[in-house]
Amino acid sequence: MDYQFKEIEQKWQKIWAQNQTFKAEKDTTKPKFYVLDMFPYPSGAGLHVGHPLGYIASDIFARYKRLKGFNVLHPMGYDSFGLPAEQYAIQTGQHPALTTETNINTYREQLDKIGFSFDWSKEVRTSDPGYYKWTQWIFMQLFNSWYNLETDRAEDITTLIEKFNASGSADVKAVCDEEVKSFLPSDWATMTSEEKQEELLKYRLTYLRESTVNWCPALGTVLANDEVKDGYSERGGHPVEQKKMMQWSMRISAYAERLLQGLNTIDWPEPVKEMQRNWIGKSVGASVKFAIENAPEGIPSHIEVFTTRVDTIFGVSYLVLAPEHELVTALTTPAQLDDINAYIAKTKKKSELDRMADTKTVSGAFTGSYVINPVSGERVQLWIADYVLAGYGTGAVMGVPSGDQRDWLFATHFNLPIVQILDAQKDVEHQADATKEGKYINSGFINGMNYTEATQTLNAWLEEKDAGKAKVNYRMRDAIFGRQRYWGEPIPVYFKDGLPYLIKEEELPLILPEIDKYLPTETGEPPLGRAENWSYDDEYEYELSTMPGWAGSSWYWYRYMDAKNDSDFASKEAISYWKDVDLYIGGSEHATGHLLYSRFWNKFLKDLGYVQEEEPFKKLINQGMIQGRSNFVYRVIDEDGRGTNTLVSHGLKKDYKTSALHVDVNIVENEILNIEKFKLFRPEFAEAEFVLENGKYICGVEVEKMSKSKFNVVNPDVLIESYGADTLRMYEMFLGPLEQSKPWNTNGIEGVFKFLRKFWRLFHNEAWQFNVSDSVPTKTELKALHKIIKKVQDDVERFSFNTSVSSFMIAVNELTDLKCKNRQVLEDLVIVLASYAPHICEELWALLGHEEGSLSYAKYPEFNPAYMVEDEFSYPISVNGKTRLNMNLSLTLEPKEIEEVVLADEHVQKYLEGKAPKKVIVVKGRIVNIVI
Repeated sequence: MDYQFKEIEQKWQKIWAQNQTFKAEKDTTKPKFYVLDMFPYPSGAGLHVGHPLGYIASDIFARYKRLKGFNVLHPMGYDSFGLPAEQYAIQTGQHPALTTETNINTYREQLDKIGFSFDWSKEVRTSDPGYYKWTQWIFMQLFNSWYNLETDRAEDITTLIEKFNASGSADVKAVCDEEVKSFLPSDWATMTSEEKQEELLKYRLTYLRESTVNWCPALGTVLANDEVKDGYSERGGHPVEQKKMMQWSMRISAYAERLLQGLNTIDWPEPVKEMQRNWIGKSVGASVKFAIENAPEGIPSHIEVFTTRVDTIFGVSYLVLAPEHELVTALTTPAQLDDINAYIAKTKKKSELDRMADTKTVSGAFTGSYVINPVSGERVQLWIADYVLAGYGTGAVMGVPSGDQRDWLFATHFNLPIVQILDAQKDVEHQADATKEGKYINSGFINGMNYTEATQTLNAWLEEKDAGKAKVNYRMRDAIFGRQRYWGEPIPVYFKDGLPYLIKEEELPLILPEIDKYLPTETGEPPLGRAENWSYDDEYEYELSTMPGWAGSSWYWYRYMDAKNDSDFASKEAISYWKDVDLYIGGSEHATGHLLYSRFWNKFLKDLGYVQEEEPFKKLINQGMIQGRSNFVYRVIDEDGRGTNTLVSHGLKKDYKTSALHVDVNIVENEILNIEKFKLFRPEFAEAEFVLENGKYICGVEVEKMSKSKFNVVNPDVLIESYGADTLRMYEMFLGPLEQSKPWNTNGIEGVFKFLRKFWRLFHNEAWQFNVSDSVPTKTELKALHKIIKKVQDDVERFSFNTSVSSFMIAVNELTDLKCKNRQVLEDLVIVLASYAPHICEELWALLGHEEGSLSYAKYPEFNPAYMVEDEFSYPISVNGKTRLNMNLSLTLEPKEIEEVVLADEHVQKYLEGKAPKKVIVVKGRIVNIVI
């Protein structure tokens, strides 16, 4: 039979599922290899051809590693909590779980059709109570832990309590809130349990505090920075404002240095590592206290500022607070109140990302208050400005206009002093000069010093006067850990007398309660506030926020190791065996979200002894995006600017005034429009006139993002129906390098399908009957085989899948030309191609007489370099400078021997016409030229 891809693919997908062919069990006789994809959020739209790109690459690698003798774990699951399902629930009243289940079923069906070697026995869903029980459990461990700077790791909170009991707070070196109390052991002993709980909350790795958040009233929830664009929610386009709320936070800042240093130990793309370095933002500088002039009672006596240029402190001409800083209200004078309130209201409409990105706009408002420069004693105006963020550093910045261009613009705009502080600074009246060269001037006791001397002197002086100290600072802020929405993990906390307490571990999971509507309550509480009779011990209120979207994805790779375990998130044996992820493939857009939080949780779990590895993902590859290839038709516009019922082909549009209309790419082939299908697609053009080129309507083309609104989404199911999954798999790899973005173009898929058909033909005779021989392979056949063995091995190891596809085509062409039917050669070729096109190869493997389903665990052929050594050469034979024929001769022959063999050949004698050669020129391994 001809290549019946539909029957073959359905058959093998069924066999793999029934036999659990890819189920990974612990096997100490083999080296382990863990291949992981960033699991998808199951949206209602299903998969388009861009989604499987990374999955196909990881599947090829996983299959290849099995053939290389590795025990491979290659799982898949779903990041199934999310805002889209909740928004749909709000609109329709349907429970998000039902929507999610429907979407997952669609995804699973599509994934199965592509023939992935996933171990589905280990599937996880973050919205499954059996899974989020352990997400809640990890939250509880974080709540019950603190970060000990002496041991540089997280420890159980009981070790902190022991320190308080033994020596009070004096010797505790911890990552904690700024406003912790100072107390003796006797003070701790006399505190009430509520007072102790309140103090411990300042040390816990997850804690409650008032935070400035991105609040979206229309969605009724807090949004992460990457969910806000230009002051509007990315989903729905609703206005977002800055708002202060009590929020759960995770003390990721405790791990800042370890997160930074860990980047040097992992094989990740450099741009991703650089994004994380910038996000962590390590700065070496000094903390400086500016005393508040006439500080009102009940507030701190000073404002603390972190600076990387303490040497410039004599050049400070103003101090800036973030508009949301807690001291702004207390330090605003009555005369400035209206200006300050108006500025704060304006700032609330901007996201933090927008505020950081806008470096051109100069704005601010004077509070009316002053602070005192600790080194000069001068009064300094106190302003607010939106380029300072409350959550970064101390929320206060000192302005040094002569050394910083942003400060210079601010000072110039508001007519504030600009003081030159180094004799090497140039032209500070017209722009800032950030040099560190030269000697200090106008700088009190550091005048005449250089940068190094001045910095050391100032740090020592500040510490001596208790006015500051040298300090390492990180830009990274603690991560907000809460969303005011329904479809997320309940936080396992209840409140007693206003303080949070954990529920008991044996009470996990805390299940999402049923509610009547998925909106916030009429009094503004999160949707969980609608739950009836939902309280702890029928008395205490549960936390009404749910966990953020990143919670369930911050540890999921461990659950895959032991997905059905009811007593642990994964057994010690499973974790000890699989250890970490060897290859992780996913998008670079997660650089400072999922990838950072995952590293944080992994390090925490290691500190407590639950896991063995410091880093979760050894190697990371970011697959590029497959972009949409949009097609257009061109509608003629009349003199009044109205659209007509005439559509002109692309090559003719220059002769008309037209407007471009998107057309469904699935009714266009090689840019030729199927006019009848178009009329069904756009019924308003059923009677339209189509102006054609050579009898065809040619569409325009543009590369854009793949989206339903542009009608350029290509459903993989359609291509699989027409060409098969093996063709789709190889074609997606053939489009270009994995890491690069590339436009989708279905036009070339036919060529890959023809290649697979030609490959199938190698094993069959003219009547499509299976036909291989047990003859001894020729040297030429073995050379063609071992060339592809080596090429694919090298390509897969360096993730260059696109070049392998080209090489497969060359190899099959060579073996076809050689009329190769040799079993030994073709069996090895099947194994080499199996990772890319598994269905056709499984079928051929069975036809070759092997046990069904055994191909996945066959042995990848050993490359033998001996077959690549040339022992013959095809000499071009020229007579009087004109090539007449080629002769295969052994490379061991010397020139005289070559001459004798050539002249004795009957075909050569025909060209000599009975004449004796005047000269025979032999260049060994190159050419033979006969002169007559």
